[in-house]
Parts: sequence; C-alpha cells; structure tokens
Amino acid sequence: MKVTIEDSCIACGACESICDAVFSIEDKAVVNEAAVADNEDSVQEAADACPVQAIVVE
Repeated sequence: MKVTIEDSCIACGACESICDAVFSIEDKAVVNEAAVADNEDSVQEAADACPVQAIVVE
C-alpha cells in the first residue's frame, strides 16, 4: 500500500485523529511510511474521512 498526500490538504487533522501512527500534521499531513503496513485499515478509514480527498491510497 502506497499513501501520498496531495497539495489540496488543508491540515484539518482528521487523518491524524483516526490514525496517528501513520499521519502527523505539519504544513500539511505527513505520512510515516514505516507504519503504513501495520495500519492499513485505519489508513483507508482516514482516506475515506478526508474532507478534501487529499489522501491517495494505492
């Protein structure tokens, strides 16, 4: 699973509140790639909850 954050990210913090092991907020969301494999369900939930669909899961 590959996770990227698009420039449309508004740094609202929704992804971090759902899966703080993978997402953190700086100027925009940042992905901790090392934690993605262990948290795939939460990553998908965060992507689905993103209000601007800035989280791309492949």
